[in-house]
Amino acid sequence: MAESRPVRLGVNIDHVATIRNARGGRHPDPLRAAHAAILAGADSITIHLREDRRHIRDDDLHRIVAEIEAPLNLELAATEEMLGIALKAKPHAACIVPEKRTERTTEGGLEVAGAKTLLKPMIAKLSDAGVRVSLFIEPNPVQIEAAAELKAPVIEIHTGAWCEAAMNGDHGGANKLFEHIRAAATQALGLGLEVHAGHGLDYQTAERISALPEIMELNIGHFIVGEALFEGLDIVIGELRIAMQRGRAAAKSRP
Repeated sequence: MAESRPVRLGVNIDHVATIRNARGGRHPDPLRAAHAAILAGADSITIHLREDRRHIRDDDLHRIVAEIEAPLNLELAATEEMLGIALKAKPHAACIVPEKRTERTTEGGLEVAGAKTLLKPMIAKLSDAGVRVSLFIEPNPVQIEAAAELKAPVIEIHTGAWCEAAMNGDHGGANKLFEHIRAAATQALGLGLEVHAGHGLDYQTAERISALPEIMELNIGHFIVGEALFEGLDIVIGELRIAMQRGRAAAKSRP
């Protein structure tokens, strides 16, 4: 059983840049969002520098690295270009994710087991540079085993399918998918990996997954930015922290 420490919250600010890019210019500024998120209680900032630069841009990365003291988690594809950018920027963490030009957002987890030759040197170079590497993967035992073999210290479990089922009221499907996540978290911890989770999380799902003592960090973006339009960034982050604390308290109360 993992120690039930508080769950960290990483706030993904990609979609602040999405809104900015819809019109051009510099407003709203992702850097300002990063400052506001930290002030509201975020433990870290997450950004995804995609190959097509559809939201976060290189200048955003450079300014955030220069001005934000909180840990930065840089999501990136497994390419030479992105490796070079990450080695130069030296964020606290780099999460390697799958990426397709035709997708609206990240669809599914990284194929680790079938891409060891590609991923191994990338993980080694980032680790040697002092960047903590995580792999964004499905709650699949084969992928988790491969992540451990590659000596990536962290995995981030893709929670998208579970969150979608929960949102659509498919309680049976959601419960089945949640059990896959629970089993994956247990397996990963047993292999010495730190376990994070993200994609599609909201108040309810963030609370439930925080009850898994193996989970150490949640990365949430789209829900936060969307709800902030109505409630404000500080309110949404505060409510998420409360939900996560309730979930963790439930884990601590179990025998």
